[in-house]
Amino acid sequence: MEIIFLGTSAGLPTKERNTQATVLSLEPLLNEFWLFDAGEAVQHQILQTRIKLGKLRRVFITHMHGDHLFGLPGLLSSRSFQGGENKPLTLYGPAGIKAFIETTLKLSESRLNYPLEIVEVEDAAVFKEDDITIKVHLLAHGIPSYGYRLELPASQGRLLQDKLEKEGIMPGPIYRDFKMHDTVEYEGKVYRAQDYRAEAVPGKILTFFGDTMPNSNEDLLAEQADVMVHESTYLEGDHLLSHQYHHSHIADVVSLAERSQVKLTLINHVSNRYHQQDITALSEVIRAEHPDFNFRIAHDFMTVKIE
Repeated sequence: MEIIFLGTSAGLPTKERNTQATVLSLEPLLNEFWLFDAGEAVQHQILQTRIKLGKLRRVFITHMHGDHLFGLPGLLSSRSFQGGENKPLTLYGPAGIKAFIETTLKLSESRLNYPLEIVEVEDAAVFKEDDITIKVHLLAHGIPSYGYRLELPASQGRLLQDKLEKEGIMPGPIYRDFKMHDTVEYEGKVYRAQDYRAEAVPGKILTFFGDTMPNSNEDLLAEQADVMVHESTYLEGDHLLSHQYHHSHIADVVSLAERSQVKLTLINHVSNRYHQQDITALSEVIRAEHPDFNFRIAHDFMTVKIE
């Protein structure tokens, strides 16, 4: 799987960075893409990648600020002409997202040739889609802003080939039966397949945050996450100033990651006042001050493999 950043700037685009949009490629678990936020020109950013709109299956909007959803109407319309015909898409977002989309499509006389389901989320909502559990929690941003926690299913443990060979079961098509079935009959004997597999591998936990200042629901979203995508509008300076604007300071993100035992933090929604050279320099400062904090500051088109 991969996380692909299409836009990483806060509020306004810059010459280097577009507004908010992040894609989760679920291959090989699922042959589809999930999009988190859709800032202006997101479909232009997608054209620079291997992402296909026909494989875009779910869109999650964190909140109703323009830098997170102004690209959505164009994206939905273009999907009709770029492989999305008759392929359902589900859109999740705060109250108001349904009226925004329906009004925009109506006034622009746009017609979608695929089924669109719009789900307006609430705090503590839970969805189960394709064996993936999606947990939603309200954040603190002045307007309703949500985070989405994805708990992926566990994967089957590898076959214990040495143990199978000790039973006289050599590699071949029979191994597929041990992967696919609970019991396997071989040469007149019935084997319990589970006894010949390693322990199941726990599913990954991925968390995508909307804009927020620190609050208790962040801990529910971030707990034991393998990957956390979190805003840090402020990478330095006055810690409390960020809270006046209902945003996070890098110190807030470090604290959350440490107490929640997050394995990797990917930082986006960085203020548009920072140029890339500033971000590179500040990354080194953050790394020196917090040597145990495993993080990367995202830039447009950065791709992170989830292993």
